[in-house]
Amino acid sequence: MLLHVRLSGWACWCLFSGVFSVFSLQQRLTVSLNGKWRLSNSNGSLLLPAQVPGCVHSALQQQGYITDPYFRFNDVSYRWIALDNWTYTTTFTLSADVKQKVLLVFDGVDTVGSISLNGIAVGKTYNMFCRHDFSVKDLLKDGENVLQVGLLSPILYASEQRKAHTSYAVPPECPPDVQKGECHVNFIRKEQSSFSWDWGPSFPTMGLWKGVRLEAFDMLQLVQVSSVPLYNDAFSQWTVQVELLIDAVQTARGQLTLSIPELDSEQTFQTHFNPGKTKSNFTILINTVQVKLWWPNGHGEQPFYRLTIRGFQDEFLIFKYLPQVYFRTVELIQEPVAGSPGLSFYFRINGKPIFLKGSNWIPVHSFQDQVTPGVLKNLLQSAVDANMNALRVWGGGVYEQDLFYEICDELGIMVWQDFMFACAMYPTETDFIQTVREEVVQQVQRLKSHPSIIIWSGNNENEAALATDWFNIPASQRPKYIRDYVMLYVDNIKKLVQEDQSRPFLVSSPTNGAESEQEGWVAENPYDPHYGDVHFYSYILDCWDWRTFPRTRFASEYGFQSWPSFSTLQPVSIKEDWSYGSNFTSHRQHHEDGNQQMILQAALHFHLPNATDPLKRFTDTLYITQVMQAQCVKTQTEFYRRSRSEIIEGKGHTMGALYWQLNDIWQAPSWSSIEFGGKWKMLHYFAQSFFAAVFPVAFEEDDTLVIYAISDLSRDLKLRAVVNVFSWTELDPVCTLNSSMLLVPGGSAVVVFKQPVATLLAGCGNCTRLTCLLTFQLEDDSSQQGPTNHHFLCSPKDAQGLGRPNITVKKKTCFSVTLHSDSVAPFVWLDVGNIPGRFSSNGFLMVSRNRTVDFNAWRPTSVAELTASLTITSLRDIY
Repeated sequence: MLLHVRLSGWACWCLFSGVFSVFSLQQRLTVSLNGKWRLSNSNGSLLLPAQVPGCVHSALQQQGYITDPYFRFNDVSYRWIALDNWTYTTTFTLSADVKQKVLLVFDGVDTVGSISLNGIAVGKTYNMFCRHDFSVKDLLKDGENVLQVGLLSPILYASEQRKAHTSYAVPPECPPDVQKGECHVNFIRKEQSSFSWDWGPSFPTMGLWKGVRLEAFDMLQLVQVSSVPLYNDAFSQWTVQVELLIDAVQTARGQLTLSIPELDSEQTFQTHFNPGKTKSNFTILINTVQVKLWWPNGHGEQPFYRLTIRGFQDEFLIFKYLPQVYFRTVELIQEPVAGSPGLSFYFRINGKPIFLKGSNWIPVHSFQDQVTPGVLKNLLQSAVDANMNALRVWGGGVYEQDLFYEICDELGIMVWQDFMFACAMYPTETDFIQTVREEVVQQVQRLKSHPSIIIWSGNNENEAALATDWFNIPASQRPKYIRDYVMLYVDNIKKLVQEDQSRPFLVSSPTNGAESEQEGWVAENPYDPHYGDVHFYSYILDCWDWRTFPRTRFASEYGFQSWPSFSTLQPVSIKEDWSYGSNFTSHRQHHEDGNQQMILQAALHFHLPNATDPLKRFTDTLYITQVMQAQCVKTQTEFYRRSRSEIIEGKGHTMGALYWQLNDIWQAPSWSSIEFGGKWKMLHYFAQSFFAAVFPVAFEEDDTLVIYAISDLSRDLKLRAVVNVFSWTELDPVCTLNSSMLLVPGGSAVVVFKQPVATLLAGCGNCTRLTCLLTFQLEDDSSQQGPTNHHFLCSPKDAQGLGRPNITVKKKTCFSVTLHSDSVAPFVWLDVGNIPGRFSSNGFLMVSRNRTVDFNAWRPTSVAELTASLTITSLRDIY
C-alpha cells in the first residue's frame, strides 16, 4: 500500500515505516506534515508562508517582513510580534484506506494553542515541553483536509493567568527593568528565558517548534522506548530495564524478545497489550560481568552495545527496534567527611570519584528552529576540546533536542539536567500541576536512556530564593510558599523522577542536598559550603584574591562577564554604536551595572584603554574585558581544583567546578566563554589549560608561593615543579628553580613547591615583585606533564619594564603563523575577524622570542584571507 499526501501544494509520498520500528504483519503509516504552511496574524493583515518546524519570528524574517531580530534594538522594536495572536494553516490531501486509528501528533507546540481539523476543534495545548497527540480518524476526509493551529500571545496569556490567580501573589511579577523583558513568565510552561534574562533578549516565541505528523495503524505502535542498565552490587549482576510505551487499538497478546548478542544475552516474554497507551517494563539479565563501560571524557572510552527488541504476534514480527545501550553506574555521595562538619558531595562513576570540570549550558538561540546540528556539534566539541567532562543544562531554557544528548553520549560529556523552573515561585493549581506532571513523565521517558545524564535537578535557585527571601515575602506568608515548593518539586516531580533508578535526583541547585531534606526541603542557608552545591558571584571584590571564594564541596555556578569580539558585534550594530558608552552597549547589557563592574574589576590590575581613535578604544575595551574574565575565572577554577584533597578550617574536598556559562544566545556581554556564532573567547582558551588532566596551580599565602600538582588521572605520578623567573624586560629566564620529585596520587591535588617569595627573589639577581614574573610547569623524569602556567608577582599595571613587544609575524605556512616578540608579552590575542575557527592557543603569555600557532578553520579559507584578517594584540598595545 502506498499513501499519497499533498501538503500545501507540495507532494510527498511516505511508505509505511516507523521511526522506531520495522513492521511485517502490521502496517503503520507515518505522514509528515512538516514543510511549508501559511501563517497569519489576528486581523489578517499579515499572510505569509512559514516553515514547520519553525516560529513566527523566523517566518517573518525569512519572508522579509522584519530584519534580523538581533540587530541593534530590534528586541524592543519587534515586541509587537509576541503581543499578537497567530494562526498556522496547512492543507493536505489524503487518498488511501484509513487505518483503525489515526493520530495527529505535535512533537512541540509553542505554547498556548487551539487545534482544529476541517473546522472541528481537536484539542488545546498549554505546555511547550510536551508532545501532544489527538485521535482524528473520524475527522479526516477523502481529498482535501485543512489543519489549523491558533496560537495565543504568550505575554497576554501569562498576564491573564496571573490575574486569575487572586488568592496570593506568585513572585516575581516582572524581570528587572534592565532586562527589558515581559512579566509573569512563571505562569506559562514555556522557555522561561524567552521573556528575557540577564544574558539574553526578550523574544517570547510562538510556533510549531517541533515536527507535526499523522500516524495511522491497525493494531499498535511503539510511542517511546527506553533502555536503562542497572548494576546489582549484591549479585555482581548487570540488567537492562526496557520500558515500552505502546498505543494499542485493542487487546492483543504477543511475545517480546530482548537480546544483546555481543553479551550472549537473550530473554523472551509473553505479554499482552491493553487498548490505549500503556507502559510495560521488561528486564533482561546480562550473562557476563565483563561489560565495556561508558566513561566521562578523560577517564576512558564511550562504548555501546546494540539491544534488539522484537515484538511478535502469532509468530509474525510486528515491530523491531535496535537502540544503543551504554553501561555505567552513577552515585551521588553525601556522607560524613573527616575533619569537617557537613557532608561530602561528589559523583562516583563506575565506582570512581570524578571531579566534574565544565560549564553551564543555556539555549543556543532565541529561535530554536535556527539551532542546526552543526552548531550543536561545534559547541559540544569545543567543550571537549577545552578538557571539559560535564555541562549543566540550566533550568530556565529548554530540554535539549535528542541530538544534543546523543553527542554528549558519544563525547563523554556528563550532563546535569535541570527541570525547566528557574528563579521564581510557581503556581500549584491542579491544571498547572497536571501539565507539569505530563511534562516530567515525557521528558524522563525520552531522556533516561542517555548515559551522559548523571543527575536530575528540580529547579534553578528556587530553594535559595525562598531561603534568602529574594522576593520579600512576609514571614507570616512564608509557610504557604514552602508548601507550594514542596508540593511541586517533592510531592510531584521528585516522586515521578525517582522511578528512574539509574541516577540521583536533587530538588534544587544550589542546595544542601541531604541536609536540605532534613530541614524540610528549604535549608536555612542553601549556600552552606559544608553541603551540596554552591552558586557564587562577586563582581566588586578582587577576583585575583582566592580568599574571596567559598571553599565549597561543589561549585555549580560562578563567573564573570566579558564582551564578545568586535567581529561578533559588528553585524548587529552600526558605527555610532561602537563606543563603550553608547546607547547600544547600554541596551545590550541586561545585568545591572554590568558594564561598569567589568571596567572596575579590570582596573584593579590593568591599565584601561586610552587610544584616541574611538574604534580602537572600543575594541581595546572589548579585549580588556576578556582578559579580565579569563584571569578571574582561571583564578577561581584553580582554587576549586586545588581544594579537592584537603580540608581547611572544616571546608574543602571540592569535587566540581562548572563555571557560568558556556555559550551565548545572542551578541551581547555575558558570562560565556564562547561567543554567539561559536568563536572562542579568551576564557575558553584558558579553560583548555585550567581543566587539563594534569596541571600546576600557584597561589600566595602569607607572602609564600605555593604550587600544587593536580591530577585527574587514575594512575600515580612522580612529579617535580619547575619554576622559571623572568624579568618583564627579558625573554631569557633570570633563574630556574626545581623542587624535589614527589608522589602525586591519581585523583588528587598535592603541594609540590613552597617557598617565601622574598627568598625566591633573593636568589634571582635583581628581581623584585615589580620587575619579575613566574612561569611554572610539572615534569617527570623525562618530560613536561600538562601545560605551563603563570603567576604574576604584582598587578600588570604596576609592572616595571613591561614594554611594547612589537610582535610580528615571522612566517606563515598553510594555516600556521610563527610570531616573533622583542620582550615578554602577556595576553597575546590573535584574531581573524569573522573567519570561523579557532587557534591552537590564544591569549597566552609569550616568554619566548618565537612561537608558532595553528589555526583550525571551520569553513574553506585561504592563507591570503587569513593574512588580511589577522590582528595581534597584547596587553601593552592598549595603552
